[in-house]
Parts: sequence; C-alpha cells; structure tokens
Amino acid sequence: MQHRFYGKSVPFISSKDALKNATLRGYFNSGQALADYAKILLHIKENLSAEMSPIIVGASYGGIVAPSAPIIYFDNITHSNAYYDLVTNDFKICYMTIKQSWAKMDKTAPLKDVSELKDYLECMYTGAAQYDDPQEYPVNKACEGIDGASEGADTLGRIFSGIVALRWENSCHDVDEFLSDETLDSSWGWQGGFLMQTCTEMVSSIGIDKNNTIFKQTIEYMNSGNKSYRVAPIPHWITTYYGSHCIRVVVKRFGSNLIFSNGFRDPYSSAGVLEDISDSIIAVVTKNGI
Repeated sequence: MQHRFYGKSVPFISSKDALKNATLRGYFNSGQALADYAKILLHIKENLSAEMSPIIVGASYGGIVAPSAPIIYFDNITHSNAYYDLVTNDFKICYMTIKQSWAKMDKTAPLKDVSELKDYLECMYTGAAQYDDPQEYPVNKACEGIDGASEGADTLGRIFSGIVALRWENSCHDVDEFLSDETLDSSWGWQGGFLMQTCTEMVSSIGIDKNNTIFKQTIEYMNSGNKSYRVAPIPHWITTYYGSHCIRVVVKRFGSNLIFSNGFRDPYSSAGVLEDISDSIIAVVTKNGI
C-alpha cells in the first residue's frame, strides 16, 4: 500500500496536475491516507474470509519507518534543534571544516545564488547521517573526503572533496537535479508533496536555532512553508488529532503488541519512542543503529 499522492497512488489525475490544484490538495493529508488503509484492510479481510485475523503491518519502506517515526517532533514537544544536534554528532570528525564553510560561501564572488548550494550541502549531510548504511558509511566517506583533500586545499576545496567522495567526480554537480523528485512535480522542488504536508498539517518544530551545530541558524520553518506553498500551517493539528503531547497515555489506552525501534545515529531518533510504554508496547534502541 502506498500513501496517496506519492508514486502512482494519485486520486483523479496525475501528481503534477493534482499538486497544482488547491481543491485536490485538500485530499492530501494523513487522515485521508489512514482511511485508505482502513478501507483496503477491511476489503482484504472480507474477501479472504479472515474477519477475525489480526492485522500485521510491516515490510517495505512504510513498515520499516512506522516503528521509528519521529511522532513527538511536533508542537515543540521535542527541542527544535534535536535533529541537527545528532547530525552534527555524526559529523564530529570533520565538524570544524563544515562549520566554517557556510561563511566562506557567502564571501565567494562567483556564486550567484549561494542558497541553492547551501541547500544541496545540507541535504547531502543530513541524508548521509539519516541513511548511514553500514555497507557504505556515507558520513565516513564525506569526512574522509574533506579531511583527505589535496595539500593546500582551502575550506571550500575540502568541501568539494567531500562531495566527490559521496557523489563521485563529475565535471558538474547539478544542484537542481539533486533537489528534484521524480515522483512529484519537479516545479514543487525536492519532495514537493512531503514538504507541502509539513507546511500544512504536519508542521514539525525542527529547525536550527543555536550555533553549536555544523549548520547555520535558519528562519522559522512555518514562515518558509507559507511563502513557498501559499498555504496556512496548522501547527497544533497533529497533537490535537493524534495526542502526541501525552503519547504514553494515548498509545497505552488503545495499543498492544507494538515495537518501537530506533538507532541513536538516526537524527530522527531524537523524536522517537525510546522507552517501554507497557509490557506489550516496547522500545528497542541500538547505540550505533540508524
């Protein structure tokens, strides 16, 4: 099953046209997606004469993400800086070079729009930390590239060496191509549908509001979403609808046989369930897991 408006699961028309239609975008929310799942599961149980069979959710990307979802990264329950604190900790080997590079970019004359380069690098660093596959270890690759740059390389030269280590050496690294998403209208930018959701109902308090991370301080995300998508954010909706403020109480009331799994190297673990809620709702954490 696929969340509506992602991939090919687009009601009515193509994703490109749907995301541009304000009326159709009204069907693009978590409540509608959950209703889809409920309808499909009831249909399967009825057609397979399995009305009394338990529903087991798992496998593929959705099943993997569900138990480690950052369900308390809303309405300021988790400190806004928590995600970027963990990314910074992952990159502690080459912390200072990355930290110093942002100011160097601002002072580099040939760069006409430095914000796109900064977005490119931020996505590269956060993606490497979030998906730090043990078979590849992209964080280590990036830092090895940065620290192993040729003798005499300046700060930005070292950063480019990190890009090469992760993205291979090409004559040109296309920022627009990297920030696009094939499954959604590219004019909406990288993962346009997901970013639109985070500007409406799923307003996360994630941000960079202090100077001890490898990133520069950013503006409040809600302002950015409002400007980009011309939609009004609803910052309290998730906590009102799903009860995240009292997650232990809410989940304990209706849940059972749940396993929340998080690795402490995953930046989103900062907003996950890290402690057992009951005997049948348990948390499994791994120190070096992602």
